[in-house]
Amino acid sequence: EFAERLADAAASITLDLFRCHGQTVNKLGEGGFDPVTKADKDAEAIMRPLIEEAFPDDGINGEEFGIKTGTSDWVWYLDPIDGTRAFIAGLPSWTTLIGCVKNGSPKLGIIDQPYLNERYIGWTYGASFKTGGQTLPLYTDQNAALDEAILSTTDPFILTETEQVAFTRLRGEVRLTRYGLDAYAYARLAAGDLHLVAETGLQPHDIAALIPVVRGAGGIATDWTGHEATLGPELLCAANERVLKEALRVLEA
Repeated sequence: EFAERLADAAASITLDLFRCHGQTVNKLGEGGFDPVTKADKDAEAIMRPLIEEAFPDDGINGEEFGIKTGTSDWVWYLDPIDGTRAFIAGLPSWTTLIGCVKNGSPKLGIIDQPYLNERYIGWTYGASFKTGGQTLPLYTDQNAALDEAILSTTDPFILTETEQVAFTRLRGEVRLTRYGLDAYAYARLAAGDLHLVAETGLQPHDIAALIPVVRGAGGIATDWTGHEATLGPELLCAANERVLKEALRVLEA
């Protein structure tokens, strides 16, 4: 319930600024392009004091305002707008990510897309989808094989040369590949539409919310070698064991 309060608070900021986001600041300067908007900063700024009031001993790790060290075993990971590039392009594939992690293990995650009125919630033993006043269970597709799978990665051009070679092999084995979805791809994997998401170069605030949603819906989260997923930098999420095993075989070839 508290995590959903955070998502509601963030949405009160992001919805008002979506498609009228104002100035975009480039965090990388001349070294590249990593955009941040008023919505990114204000959405995180409204969530952090809520956590500090409700759970003053917990740590906070947010993309925009960094780390607050806590004294409990719990840390809240916040990505106020995952997919800022989509946000500034007016595309509704951005999300707000809220993860709660105990001793390094993600226990609760929310992937929230308020413009589409879609909220994906995952925890240790289940996952749910909230939209239009309804709450529905989330389940991954347990029947698909790799040659029937829909694969996603946000941007293949940010992969290293070795990673691009491996991903290209994987792309050649699936039915369809989609790009540019950021965390929304993991939400739709949990909902049963996508079957495989493979990404690298991720930060803890990118990952913490995703793992509970995917696992809670019956999916699997590992790195690209099949070891249990951690808070970065690699993440490979699959709808079922069959897809995962076949994907790992291709990636490691």
